[in-house]
Amino acid sequence: MVDQVITFHREGEFEAYRDAKKWCEENGYSYGSMQHTAPIGLLKGNWTISKWRNLDSKQRKQLHGTMTCVTSFREAPIHIVLKNKEQHS
Repeated sequence: MVDQVITFHREGEFEAYRDAKKWCEENGYSYGSMQHTAPIGLLKGNWTISKWRNLDSKQRKQLHGTMTCVTSFREAPIHIVLKNKEQHS
């Protein structure tokens, strides 16, 4: 199976990022803190997730997905990339 990618395109400062966070909340995903242009970790359930730089390789592999940006979380597009279930079982 391939990863699922959900893209948010709303224009305006941080609007696509807000839409992506709202999607996470509505679908039961916790998200980590923003760190410039680094990915933001996602986990299903109620979790506290560190900034990307503070996650070691094992913790990064345990994530259920990431939120990413092309140039900045300030502008669209913002992508949520969810690993297929076999990758995080």
